[in-house]
Amino acid sequence: MDTVLLFVQLLVVLAMIFIGARVGGIGMGIYGMVGVTILVFVFGCEPGQIPVDVMLIIVAVITASSCLQAAGGLDYMVSVAAKFLRKHPAQITFYGPLTTWLLCILAGTAHTCYALLPIISEIATKAKIRPERPLSVATIAASLGITGSPVSAATVAILSTSLLGAHGIGMKEIFIVTIPASIIAILVAAFVQNFVGKPLEEDPEYQRRVKEGLIKPEELDSAGEQEEEKANPRAKWSVVVFLFGVLAVALLGSFPSLRPTAGGQPLAMNPVIEMVMMAIAALILIVSKADVKVAVKGNIFSAGMTAMISIFGIAWMGSTFFEHNKVAITDAFSGMFTQYPIIFAVALFVFSVMLFSQAVTVKTLYPLGISLGIPPLLLLAMFPAVNGYFFLPNYPTEVAAIGFDRTGTTKIGKYVINHSFQLAGFITTFVSIGVGCLIISFL
Repeated sequence: MDTVLLFVQLLVVLAMIFIGARVGGIGMGIYGMVGVTILVFVFGCEPGQIPVDVMLIIVAVITASSCLQAAGGLDYMVSVAAKFLRKHPAQITFYGPLTTWLLCILAGTAHTCYALLPIISEIATKAKIRPERPLSVATIAASLGITGSPVSAATVAILSTSLLGAHGIGMKEIFIVTIPASIIAILVAAFVQNFVGKPLEEDPEYQRRVKEGLIKPEELDSAGEQEEEKANPRAKWSVVVFLFGVLAVALLGSFPSLRPTAGGQPLAMNPVIEMVMMAIAALILIVSKADVKVAVKGNIFSAGMTAMISIFGIAWMGSTFFEHNKVAITDAFSGMFTQYPIIFAVALFVFSVMLFSQAVTVKTLYPLGISLGIPPLLLLAMFPAVNGYFFLPNYPTEVAAIGFDRTGTTKIGKYVINHSFQLAGFITTFVSIGVGCLIISFL
């Protein structure tokens, strides 16, 4: 009877995830809360732990990022990146993805790549390089940056005191494992992608569009006009302030002795990140004189608040389900995961496809991984598996990349899942986890 109830509850959880994913936006969080309500009122489960710490950190980080966007700082960062890329058109398949990855590392969100994707596409097209090659890897690389950024919601979640932070994993370990693993994975994916598809001038779709006048090769450099505008000095200062905040978080997370003490122990990173990033937000507003009303209207603020609501509902539902059935789940799977712990990466990947968020996947599944006895360092090495939402080509960055490719080489295939991002996504996932496992063997 207990087993039947467990499966019925699991079906409720999966149904709410599926419905929430179909609705999109804050629907994920809303239907997650419906799931919590059903589990508590119908099945008598005790409400799980609300991920308040992660939610508050997301608020602080997104506030700072939104102020940076309102100050023009994100546009300035993109313009600097664009100038660099235009100087190296022949290497766009390698430099494009590394640039989107670095911007995500610094800003903590993959949405920074939107402004770069059309530039990457135009540079590739002018250089007679199939745009699908750099665009596919660049889009995936932006998401991969989430797992190495000190200010991303997913990194904050995995380092919280209730997850790996309680097992001696800090910001320093994150950098040591995820940064080199990500770089190697991106370079491998870019190398392979250089051999994917026909050369641009031999591609039938490109030839059709040129023939019909949809593409005029002589006008392909029009995207470079904006970057020639004189940058706002205040935007530059906002970038300096924001990067100082990111550096401060990275140093305080890597070296606990730098933090204030509380009860004889270094202050936990949760309140440290909240204080630092909120102070950085205030400083950005001061030096840039940005309108705070503009900050809440940007896509960074919208995406961040959506992520927070999703975590509120889905992670609370997952916590409620796992805590209520912890003993049964542990007994059923502990043997398998003890013998083959790497299988947990498959679960992370599958759930990330459904949950559409790295941070929500972390807060939903990592408590289970810890309770099953999977080594914390191995859980860290498997961190890139939470980027599985590329599997279905409906994430905004993928949709944007397809739209920005005027040549039509970046596309969704006949069977939907055979799209342009699939190969780069799987390569970066497998390689980054493999390199991560190799690195932790020396730690």
